[in-house]
Amino acid sequence: MHEQEPWVSVAEVAKHLGIAKDTVYRWIESKSLPAHRVGRLWKFKLSQVDAWIEAGGAAEPDDTTEGP
Repeated sequence: MHEQEPWVSVAEVAKHLGIAKDTVYRWIESKSLPAHRVGRLWKFKLSQVDAWIEAGGAAEPDDTTEGP
């Protein structure tokens, strides 16, 4: 039997990424951070958050320019 990945909170995502909880909420609204609403709480799968980060989801507009 394989273990199901647990759902984690905003605080756990913030700690995992080393960012403020406010940033997590801002990314949900403005950058489509993969999150699921459960009642009044936001829940996340860290694998989805990591994939979103690796795909450039958290990049600032300035970060997309490459050097010469």
